[in-house]
Amino acid sequence: MKYPARHSSTPKPLRIPVDQVAFDIDGVVADIMTTFLDLARERYDRGHHLRYEHITTFRLEDCLDLEPWIIAELIRDLIDRPHELPIEPLPHAIPVLKRLAAEAPLLFITARDRAGPIRAWLTRTLAPVSPEALRVVATGDPDAKIHYLQDHGVRYFVEDRLETCWHLAAHGITPVLFVQPWNRSPHPFPEVQCWKDLGAMLFED
Repeated sequence: MKYPARHSSTPKPLRIPVDQVAFDIDGVVADIMTTFLDLARERYDRGHHLRYEHITTFRLEDCLDLEPWIIAELIRDLIDRPHELPIEPLPHAIPVLKRLAAEAPLLFITARDRAGPIRAWLTRTLAPVSPEALRVVATGDPDAKIHYLQDHGVRYFVEDRLETCWHLAAHGITPVLFVQPWNRSPHPFPEVQCWKDLGAMLFED
């Protein structure tokens, strides 16, 4: 079932203080799902008919007719070796993040179980931003993000997993939903279609 996009009921555009925001990585900065589909075709000769918009849930076995073992192998590889795979950033993410890094350190909080590989990807992708300006926290559990956000005094979090947005909002964090095919259920949160929209929330011009 397709759900209509929901727009924020905020009467004026949301303004996000640059020192009070953090970001998820997969599906927000890293175009992980395009790489997933490309690898399924190249490595296993599967999924040639599949398209990005077919990924309508994080439970990939429920929306993609791929063997579960293929899904598991690809996900593990994407977690373990993102810095060695051709993962591209989502459009316009890099200029916005580089501009933000000039004003405040960047904080990324991911549900991945290890920070090292995705930190290496971010360091390479965001060069010449100093590695010291990149903070990456791997929680291993999406529901654990709230603790790190509270510890860092973060009030806004850009996220593509709708369930996490509900959890954050219940604990006083304002989620900004990054629109993806897998988060089209109805919701009350501010959302962005792209990084240009997000830049407009962060910067005055």
